[in-house]
This record gives sequence, C-alpha cells and structure tokens, in this order.
Amino acid sequence: MSIELRQLNYFVAVAEELHFGRAANKLNMTQPPLSQAIQGLETQLGAQLFTRTTRHIALSAAGRALLPEAKRLLAQAQALPELTQAAALGKTGELALAFISVADYNVLPPALRYFTSTYPHVNIHLREATSDQQYDLLAQSDIDLGFLIPPVPAHLQHLLTYRKLRSEALMMAIPASEAQRKFKSNLATYKDLPLILFPRKIAPALHDTILACFRDAGLTPRISQEAIQMQTIIALVSANLGMALVPASMSNLKRDGVAYLPLKSTSAELEIGVAWRKDNASPALQAFLNQLHK
Repeated sequence: MSIELRQLNYFVAVAEELHFGRAANKLNMTQPPLSQAIQGLETQLGAQLFTRTTRHIALSAAGRALLPEAKRLLAQAQALPELTQAAALGKTGELALAFISVADYNVLPPALRYFTSTYPHVNIHLREATSDQQYDLLAQSDIDLGFLIPPVPAHLQHLLTYRKLRSEALMMAIPASEAQRKFKSNLATYKDLPLILFPRKIAPALHDTILACFRDAGLTPRISQEAIQMQTIIALVSANLGMALVPASMSNLKRDGVAYLPLKSTSAELEIGVAWRKDNASPALQAFLNQLHK
C-alpha cells in the first residue's frame, strides 16, 4: 500500500474545513474528484475517516488519529527542499575532526569558534590524536580532517591533501628553579638538564628538528623521559625531570614550576596544517576548509 502526499493533503483540507465544497475550493478543484480521493484513501487505510450525514461531516476516531500525523508528514515533505539545499551547502551534517594537543593552543579554537557560529547545525565530533594516528584515521576514513604535523607519509600522498596553517618558533621549557642561570636563552646553558621528548614515530619532522637544535649547538642531549602529549611533557618539566623544546604557543599553558624562554640561537619552527582525503566530497568538510582562509 502506497499513500501519496496528495491524498494526505486532500484529507487535511477536508478535516480542517469539515465541508467538501469549501475544501475543494481551497484546493482549486471540483468536489467529485475530492470525494473520490477521500474514499480511495479510506479504502487503502481500511478505515472510515469521516462520519457523514446529508447535512454534516465530522472526523471519525480514525480521522482524528490520522490528522496530526498527516500534518507532520506534509510539513516534513515541505521542508525537504530546504533541508537538502542546506546539506548541499554544508550547513548541516556531520564533521569528524582530530587534532594534536598543540593545535588546542593555537589554530583549533578560532577555527571552531568561527565555524560553529556560521554553521550551527553541523554536528562536530572531536578527538585528540597524535599525527601518526591521524594519518591512519584519515586513510581509513574514520575522520574527515586532521590538525597535524607534516609531512604526509609517502605511502599516503596519493590519498591525502595537506594545507599549511601556520609555523611558530620553538621555545625552551625549563624548570622554574633553573631560570636564573646566566645566558638563559642559550641552549648550552642547560646542557646538564636531560631532555624530555616524544617518540620519533609521533611526529618525525618535529622530533628531528628538536634534535637538530642540539646538534647545531654542538650538544648531544640525554633523553630521560618520553611522552606523546605536549601537556604531559610540560608536566614532566614542572616535576623537575628535565627540559623540553616546545612550540611557542605552549607558553599559554601556565604551569607552576615551568619557565618558558626564547631560543635565540636557532630559527627552528613547528609547522601545523590540516590534511584530508582527496576523495572526501562532504559539503560540511568543504565549508570548514573554506572558512580556514578567513
């Protein structure tokens, strides 16, 4: 059994007017085909929708039950063009984003603020993940976009598109108790402090950049602790377990026992960007990428 929206529209008109002649005028049609359509609908439903006398009609119990549902279905049908157009423009839908911890201190908050204010009906799903994890998630289509550290692994370059967002200088994060040393902006001043670093597989480029800073200063760091999150690295510095080189935006993370110092002897930087699958045609993703320019 297939009921057409046209039949429901006829039923609602008669139910609201309780008069076939007035309902027919409202629908810009004659009364006989309207009566036939209502009778056909009753036959399809197997229930009488109106009680009729020669001078009066009224909704039956079945008609009263059908009326709100018919109105709801008609309203939903009327809204379909607007809904589909909104989805096509990226104004509705789902968007799965992943981000490295550093992005939470620079590029991510303003991007989310602008997008959610412009596209409030897009449901955003956020997850924190290291760059290597994000590349796997993108390859498996488990996320739409990742805020991460380049480069894109060679075996995924055919699959992913990468866009640079920003670069920022590296700073020293040292125990606050060590911040009174002379020449405090020189890396060699703290050569006795062990280095707190993350495993190379997490972000090979940044890992190598940090070690290159020591190498260029003629130093060989002693790596004492490893952690995969920048917040954890800062916490270990606070616990006097060593020093670290971190992106400048991490100085926004105020932590007792930690001092942030500029690194004057090098121009080392961290690059952060976004990556997504080339075959991802999500309008919501495209809308998000468009607003990253603003």
